[in-house]
Amino acid sequence: MKLQLANVTGLNLFTAHGDGYVAVNHERHTGNLIVRPESIITDWTSATAATLAAGDLERLLELRIGIILLGTGSRLRFPPAPWLKPFTQAGIGLEIMDLPAACRTYNILASEGRQVATALLFD
Repeated sequence: MKLQLANVTGLNLFTAHGDGYVAVNHERHTGNLIVRPESIITDWTSATAATLAAGDLERLLELRIGIILLGTGSRLRFPPAPWLKPFTQAGIGLEIMDLPAACRTYNILASEGRQVATALLFD
């Protein structure tokens, strides 16, 4: 699916997503990644939603950003509740959603100038 974007220059934004890929600024990615308005991290984890570990989420805490969207692949899958507690304690919003929803929500928040990151897990 192609995503229509407002003319926002200088930001990393999702321009498409589909079965097994996302495109950020028209560059295709097929593996797990973290996207921030100013950077892309491609070596976050090799886990899937089913094999995600607490340490994978700890790396997200290190981003020190206000809102993190966790895209869990083609369907919504929640990590164990105890793994989410450190985000609440740190005052970081962690929203869990499927990958397409994470892409769309990220684009809106980034375009509004919000401090946001999306961490995507592919199936």
